[in-house]
Amino acid sequence: MPYRVFEEYNIEVTSNVQENYKSVIESLGEDVTREGLIKTPERAAKAMQFLTSGYDQDPAEILRGAMFAEDYRDMVIIKDIELYSLCEHHMLPFFGKAHIAYIPDGHIVGLSKIPRIVDVFSRRLQVQERLTHDILECIHTTLKPQGVAVVIEAAHMCMMMRGVQKQNSYTTTSGFRGQFEKVETRSEFLNLISSNLH
Repeated sequence: MPYRVFEEYNIEVTSNVQENYKSVIESLGEDVTREGLIKTPERAAKAMQFLTSGYDQDPAEILRGAMFAEDYRDMVIIKDIELYSLCEHHMLPFFGKAHIAYIPDGHIVGLSKIPRIVDVFSRRLQVQERLTHDILECIHTTLKPQGVAVVIEAAHMCMMMRGVQKQNSYTTTSGFRGQFEKVETRSEFLNLISSNLH
């Protein structure tokens, strides 16, 4: 059976973006009729729709759809969540891991929903600082826990491929709300995400 992928794309958006990519490729001096490039504008248009599909999703609704009443009031940590996003300044990728914790206050959320909201916010044109804040505030305002912590570590292709061209630099951003603003709680979280428990 041949390999098949079922994906849905907005036909009008695909057509418009495809034409723009074709123009860009031609402006850079390439021949868009060359065998290797004939389908590139269409592929790029579809790729960009996927990479920015977070605009069409409501992360708060994702959380609300999997909230459960539970009298658990200790720290819940999901660490090493892979993320891939596009820097809004150069539209080049940045990628890394998110580490997220919350302390429930009467409600927990299905564990898969935390990585899903990371994906929703990542699949938009972003800066790492805002991505960290968006995830933090969404969990804080929707789940209303006793506290939330978010740490993101990422490598940025705009620093690695162009500009300063530093290959081994990583950017770390963090945000804390509620109980995690206390030094001892924040330290426990940072120690746990640094340890190799699994």
